[in-house]
Amino acid sequence: MRYIVLVILLWGAIAGAQNPKPTKNNLGSKGEENPGKLLKDGEEEKPSVQEYKIFTIKRDTTFLDTTLSIQKEYKYNYLRKDGFELMPFANIGKPSNRLGVDFDSESMYPSLNSSALTDNYWSINQIKYYKVPTPLTELMFKTTMAQGQLLDAMLTFNMSPQLNISLGYKGFRSLGKYNYDQASSGNFTVTSNYTSKNNRYLLLAHIAAQDVTYQENGGLTDGDTQFETGDDEFTTRDRLDVAFIDAESIVLGKRYFLDQQYKLVKKNEDSISSIIATSIAVGHQFSYETKFSKFNQDNQYDYFGDTFLDETNDKAHLQTTYNQLNTTFSNKLLGRLKGYVGIYNYNYFFKSLLITPTGTIDNQLRGTEISLGAAYSKKIGEFNLKGEAAYNVSGDLGGSFLNAEATYIYKDKHKFKASLHNESKMPNFNFLLYQSNYQNYNWQNTNSFDKQNVNSLNFQYSSKPYGTLSAKYTNIDKYTYFASTATEEQINNGQENAYIKPFQESASVGYLKIKYNKEFKFGRWALDNTVMYQNVSQSNSVLNVPEFVTRNTLYFSKDVFKKAMFIQTGVTFKYFTAYNMNAYNPALGEFYVQDQQKLGAYPMLDFFINGKVKQTRIYLKAEHFNSSFTGYDFYSAPNYPYRDFVIRFGLVWNFFS
Repeated sequence: MRYIVLVILLWGAIAGAQNPKPTKNNLGSKGEENPGKLLKDGEEEKPSVQEYKIFTIKRDTTFLDTTLSIQKEYKYNYLRKDGFELMPFANIGKPSNRLGVDFDSESMYPSLNSSALTDNYWSINQIKYYKVPTPLTELMFKTTMAQGQLLDAMLTFNMSPQLNISLGYKGFRSLGKYNYDQASSGNFTVTSNYTSKNNRYLLLAHIAAQDVTYQENGGLTDGDTQFETGDDEFTTRDRLDVAFIDAESIVLGKRYFLDQQYKLVKKNEDSISSIIATSIAVGHQFSYETKFSKFNQDNQYDYFGDTFLDETNDKAHLQTTYNQLNTTFSNKLLGRLKGYVGIYNYNYFFKSLLITPTGTIDNQLRGTEISLGAAYSKKIGEFNLKGEAAYNVSGDLGGSFLNAEATYIYKDKHKFKASLHNESKMPNFNFLLYQSNYQNYNWQNTNSFDKQNVNSLNFQYSSKPYGTLSAKYTNIDKYTYFASTATEEQINNGQENAYIKPFQESASVGYLKIKYNKEFKFGRWALDNTVMYQNVSQSNSVLNVPEFVTRNTLYFSKDVFKKAMFIQTGVTFKYFTAYNMNAYNPALGEFYVQDQQKLGAYPMLDFFINGKVKQTRIYLKAEHFNSSFTGYDFYSAPNYPYRDFVIRFGLVWNFFS
């Protein structure tokens, strides 16, 4: 909370330090000069929202958006992104099962993982930078399940036209409805971007400190007779029996990032020969990150099998350093070409050495990886071409990756996009080496596991009249996953989690995903539809997803109170077909493949009323209001129910002048 107080105090101190000069003209979205309104004496014209720019390390610039739309409704959640392909647990911040998957990764190196716990862990590509004419603040508030709140606060300001700084903190705490289900997290970021007056030197930098803490209860132990029967005695959820009450998962990370570039040769855009003018720049990128995942439990449970000691304190560490030297050649006629060399140092370790009768489990994986890469982009008429490739020339973890993308816009109405992705790299570190107090959770696969290879091809068409249609096919070789080797008797005795192991599929896995979205409008009424079809071709059931997922929202929009407020109200219906939904393992923080129980085929209905007053969006939602009358069979994973009917509210508020 001290970060939130700091943000509020700084806003008041800085708000008066960045006042734009009075102008009679405004810049449009493409930079053209538009006539401003006639100003009275002493009146200053407010900057346009297009001047409040937001971008990432990829330089994908957008501007501040204070509108209210159905897409904003979908993104008003803990992760602040559309959760169409996610099935969250009962308490916010807890893991979400996957209704759809995407194997295209951002990095060519393995991650620490505990993948179920890191949905809200921001990567380098997710950090936002800003450039604003006046100080900008965004506050997002939302109630949680019980005894807690969610707050996301951000303040950004330009110290000068060249230098911007932002401070952000997102934190929440929620007790939850079930026993020992509390969750909390915090994301603190400081970002800065600087451009010299002559535009030769550019810098992006950020510091990120992130943590999540979850109480783990292992799910329900008697869900079929307590939860599923709908008995009034158990509708108060803290009366239901859970597997244990003394376990906790923690993920914590800190990152320092710097990206800088200097233009040795700067092209003059105003010159007659600007078409053949060339810009040459050299750059350096640096990242240092420390991260650990931890699982604590006071006592031994047969749920996970036998232990070496009574108390469990499993902790995996990862320290990484990445340095990249690059050179960029830019020419309006030839395009933009970037070449780079990257050096990646990693140290994955446990503070113990395990010696067993069958061998020794090492406590460390450490090394240096060297890669060469290149990126190219060029716009030719209505075609936009992008590509990037990198290859590991030294080291055992990374392999290679290739991304290529072509976009074509026809008559400003129809957009066609085709892309391909290829990557080869070792599985995440917890597949290769793991140590635990639980005897069955110790393995070393550095010599037996191969690199996982992913090849995907994606086509997308979008237009306002016809909607958006995308089709993606992915082929995975050496697919890596977790599964249980427990027998049927052991599963019936509740010991399935005691025999979780990492596996690598020898046969190829083919995955097809087709998604279509279209909104139909009838006056003030609208019907927004998203439908997804998935098909998996595999020799063994190692990748399980529902065949169909649909979300349909019928809503009404209108200006009210003499146009002082704009409202949207409606009902959202979501449904997916039954399938062998992945189960959750708290000790590893991972989902694993199971073939004992099919879940799904239940409706989820939400009713919402949202409003906009000036720059404030207000949200009120009755989530899963059909839970009490359509059957208590709604699970997010085996033994982990989805949330009951709950009313939640909140707002998003932007301050800028």
